[in-house]
Amino acid sequence: MISPGKSKEVLMDTMPATEFLARSTTLTSVGWIGYIIIGAIAGWIAKHLMHVKEGFVVTILIGIAGALIGGFLLSFFVNTEKGGWWFTLLAAVLGAVILLGLFRVVRRRA
Repeated sequence: MISPGKSKEVLMDTMPATEFLARSTTLTSVGWIGYIIIGAIAGWIAKHLMHVKEGFVVTILIGIAGALIGGFLLSFFVNTEKGGWWFTLLAAVLGAVILLGLFRVVRRRA
């Protein structure tokens, strides 16, 4: 039988995992379609900032992935729900720039 003190310890260990899952499903003011549209714009902006010669589709897909990743990561530090379009665009551009940089490094090694 588990003592009452032991069950509190188990509950405390599961809290970070629950918080992580809750953040991953947090809705923002732009929603998923907004992330796709803003991610496409961010991919185009990041392509020109990084002077990358990748194709249009590749940079758009990297921009969308950057928007999702950037928004997810920033949700741990700031309240992304009230950020709006401009905040999401900034997060998406930063995420896309990072992913384009990683993409460039991986492509050079291949």
